[in-house]
This record gives sequence, structure tokens and C-alpha cells, in this order.
Amino acid sequence: MRHRYLKNVATLKLDREKCKGCGKCIEVCPHKVFALSADKAEIMDRDGCMECGACAGNCPFGALEVKPGVGCAAAIIMGWLTGSEPSCDCSSGDSSSGCC
Repeated sequence: MRHRYLKNVATLKLDREKCKGCGKCIEVCPHKVFALSADKAEIMDRDGCMECGACAGNCPFGALEVKPGVGCAAAIIMGWLTGSEPSCDCSSGDSSSGCC
């Protein structure tokens, strides 16, 4: 079973112009978010990204950007721990909730 997170909230960004196709992101991503396509990385499963930052931290070309440890990941973990529905709605601006 693939891990699923909140839809369309991952902060992951890929600059394909900077990507040289080295495959480091594929090696370090624990959820197999990336694949190589036309000798460059491609995000295949953005909603599978847990925002750990391993890809961006290991990209020697600076082609990846992600905000590791942001509120969405915390919301998911808290939802699992408390049995509640995770929410990454940061529109209230309340940083005390652990969001973003």
C-alpha cells in the first residue's frame, strides 16, 4: 500500500532546467515520488511526498525545493496519533496550532 497524504498540499517543487538526471532524488526518496523521464527527474506522485527534505538536501544541482517539517506533515502525524482528520488549513494564521 502506498502512503497517501493530504491532496495537493506538498511544497515540493522541481526545476527541470536545473536537473541533470543524476537520480539522487530517486535514491533517497522513501516514498518513490520521482522517476527519470527524458534523462531528467519528474515528480510522479506529489501527494506521496511527506516533505522530509531528503531529495532537496541531496540534489547537487539545486533542482529541488521542499519545506521539510511544515504543518501538513505535522497535521497528518497528529491526525494519526489522535484519530482525528488531518487538516492543513493554515488560512486562520494561527501558528500555535503547529500549522505551517
